[in-house]
Amino acid sequence: MPLATTRRAGLVDQVIEQLRDAVTQGEWPIGQRIPTEPELAGQLGVGRNTVREAVRALAHTGLLEVRQGDGTYVRATSEVSGAIRRLCGSELREVLQVRRILEVEGARLAAVSRTEEEVTALRSLLERRNEELRERHWEEFARLDAEFHFAVVQSGHNTLLTEMYRGLTEVITASVAATSNVTPGREYLPEIGHEGLAEAIADGDADRAATEACGFLDELLARVERDED
Repeated sequence: MPLATTRRAGLVDQVIEQLRDAVTQGEWPIGQRIPTEPELAGQLGVGRNTVREAVRALAHTGLLEVRQGDGTYVRATSEVSGAIRRLCGSELREVLQVRRILEVEGARLAAVSRTEEEVTALRSLLERRNEELRERHWEEFARLDAEFHFAVVQSGHNTLLTEMYRGLTEVITASVAATSNVTPGREYLPEIGHEGLAEAIADGDADRAATEACGFLDELLARVERDED
């Protein structure tokens, strides 16, 4: 991965920005170990201490994870998502609560602002998602389900809400997987469908779209809370 040689002024900030760009633009995917400290120092034309400080800053935000004796790995594709991972950990209930806040209003906006092309795309995503569900391909199902929800929010054409939601991609996908995977002693079979949500958006019915979005998230939250009891 080519990295631009940094200027002398603000070296740490420049290295932070270049490393952040490499992660957010997909040069280093989640779970991949990034180049070693000496390699980065050589590529960037800076000292190892500068690289170390930049990596430490990005690890603090949750974007990177330093594993002593092993290396530094990509933990999230955005600092928002990294922070959520660090603060919430396995608190699935909290992630679902945040999803409900964002997705209910996202669905309402989508019903008002969506285009016909976006309705077609939503239906296509839903069909692919349901096919993966039928085949019990859990990983692909989780990815497509999260993609469907992002497409709903995106259809509302609120840039800030869309970017906030985009920053939560990893934890949202993880929450879908956690509420759909078959695990020993417990099944979270995702019988909750999204056809009603897609049709409410297609019909331009904002209240019904919000109700549909809130309904399935409330059901997932009820399941999680029962497990906590």
